[in-house]
Amino acid sequence: MSSDNRLIYLPLGGAGEIGMNAYVYGYGPAGRERLILVDLGVTFPNMDGTPGVDLIFADIAWLEQRRDRLEAIFITHAHEDHVGALGHLWRRLKAPVYARAFTANHAARKMDEQGNDPEEVRVTGPWPHQVEAGPFKVGFLPVSHSIPESSSMVIDSPAGRIVHTGDFKLDVTPVLGEPFDRALWAEVAAPGVKVLTCDSTNVFSPQPGRSEATVGPAITQLVQRAEAMVVATTFASNIARVKTLAEAGHAAGRSVCLLGRAMRRMIEAGVESGILTDFPTTVPPEEAAEIPREHLMLIVTGSQGERRAASGQLSRGRYMGLELKAGDLFLFSSKTIPGNEREVLRVVNALSEIGVDVVDDAADLYHVSGHANRPDLSEVHRLINPEVVVPMHGEHRHLREHVKLAAENALPAVLAPNGSMVELSHTPPRVVDVIEAGRTYLDGAVQIGALDGVVRDRMRMALNGHAMVTLILDEEGEPLGEPWVELMGLPETGRSNAALAEVLEADLDQFMRRAEDKTLADDDKLEDALRRIVRQGAQNEIGKKPEVTVVISRLSA
Repeated sequence: MSSDNRLIYLPLGGAGEIGMNAYVYGYGPAGRERLILVDLGVTFPNMDGTPGVDLIFADIAWLEQRRDRLEAIFITHAHEDHVGALGHLWRRLKAPVYARAFTANHAARKMDEQGNDPEEVRVTGPWPHQVEAGPFKVGFLPVSHSIPESSSMVIDSPAGRIVHTGDFKLDVTPVLGEPFDRALWAEVAAPGVKVLTCDSTNVFSPQPGRSEATVGPAITQLVQRAEAMVVATTFASNIARVKTLAEAGHAAGRSVCLLGRAMRRMIEAGVESGILTDFPTTVPPEEAAEIPREHLMLIVTGSQGERRAASGQLSRGRYMGLELKAGDLFLFSSKTIPGNEREVLRVVNALSEIGVDVVDDAADLYHVSGHANRPDLSEVHRLINPEVVVPMHGEHRHLREHVKLAAENALPAVLAPNGSMVELSHTPPRVVDVIEAGRTYLDGAVQIGALDGVVRDRMRMALNGHAMVTLILDEEGEPLGEPWVELMGLPETGRSNAALAEVLEADLDQFMRRAEDKTLADDDKLEDALRRIVRQGAQNEIGKKPEVTVVISRLSA
C-alpha cells in the first residue's frame, strides 16, 4: 500500500441511532479517495419532533459533492432503514446499485416509484462472487436476519479486508432464508480481517439469541386455543414470521387473510424471487368477511402502531369490510421499537375498549429478535478476530457499550458516531475529520433540510397557535378601517372574558391611531410593531405568544 493512500470509513446515518443506515468507505490519496456506499435507508418521523414529515433520510450533501468518485452503492437487505431512501436520493448520486435478488426486487421497485431507471439496480450472487468497484472488491456474505437474503459485506481493499456485518443474528434454523454458516464465516476470516464493522443493536441483551424456529409451536398453541377471530401483527418484512403465523392459522383449521399493502408486497416479492415456494393459501378480504369468525385468522400490518396501517384502522372500526369484536384475540408477534411505545399503546387501549384480548411478547414467547445479542457478538468477535472493531447500527449508548465489549474480548475498537471520518489504515485507527451529518426530511413531495426551519416553524405553530393580522392602507398611508385578526389553534376568550380576536384588534387599533408617519410608511417597521403587539396581547390574555403573520396591503392610484 502506498503511503499516500488511506482507507476511510464515514457513517452518514445509522451510527448513533437505529435506522437511516448509510455508510461510506473510501480508499486512495487523502481527499481524493474512491468511494463506495453501503445502504441508503430511512428512519420514521413522529408527531413530537417531526410533525407532518413523511420520511427522514441521511444528509448526503458530503457524498453528493464527491459523486464523481462514488463507484457503487451496495444494499445489504430489504428493510426500509437500509433501502428505503434509495429511490428518493439516487438521482443525487447516480451510481450503480448492487443487491441480491430479493433485495434487488424491492430496490428496483423503489427506484421505479420515484421515476428512476430500475435497471440501475443490478442483481448479484452470494459469496464468493465479488463485484469490482474501483479499488474495492465487494462480496455478499449470507447471514440470517429477520428478512430473507440478508448479507454482510466482505469489502477487500489494498489496505486489507473489511467485514461489514449489516443486520444479523446467529440463527442456524431461520425457517426462511439462509442459516448462519460458521464455516463460511471462518473461511472469510482466514486470510485476516482488518476491520469488523458490526451491528450493535442488542449489545445490552445478556442471553444468547433464539432461533426463529422456536416461536412456531408457541404461536400455534395460542391460535388453537382461541375461541373467536384471531388477528396477528408483525413486521411486514419478516416473511418468515408471516409464514409461521399463516401456518399456525392453517394448523388450527382457520382461513388466513393478509391485510396491508406492505405485507402483500413482501410476500409477492418472496414468490417472485423464488424464496417463498410453499406459503399457505390465503383468502381475499371480501371472502374473509363471509367466513365465521371462529374459523378466521387475519395477519395484518401495523405492529408499531402506525395509524394508517391495518392494525390501527381495525382498532378504530372497520377495515376492508372486517371488524373486531369483544372476545377476539389480537397478537403482537413483534418487538416495539424504542420511540414507538406511545403509538402501540394507543392501539392496545383502543382494542381493549372494544373488548379484544391483546397478547404481546412480554413473556418472550411469540417473537425473537433479528439482531445478535451480546454473547453472539462476542462469538463473532472471536470468529472474525479483526484488528479493530467499529460498532455501528445503534444509538450512541449501544456504540459505546460495544466498544467496551470489544475490550472485554481483547480487541481494540473505535467509537465513530455519524459524521466521524475514521482512517482505518492508520495504526491504531483514528478519527481524522468530522463532517456535518444532519438529516433530510421528505415533506410531502419535497426534500427539505433539518435546519431549513420548516419543521421548526410547524412545531412552534403547533405549540403556540397562529394569528394572522390584515391591514389595508390608502394611497396616503392612512388605515382604511381597523386591522383585523384571524386565529388558529388558540382559545376564543382569555382572562378578560372578551373575545380574544376583539381584544387584539382593539390593541392594534390603538397603536395605529398614535403611530408616527415614518412608521406607517415603512412596511418592515409596521409589521414588526403589529406582530409585537399581538404576541404581547395574547401573552396577557392567554399566557401564550402565538406565531404571527402580518399582511399589509397598500392601495395605489
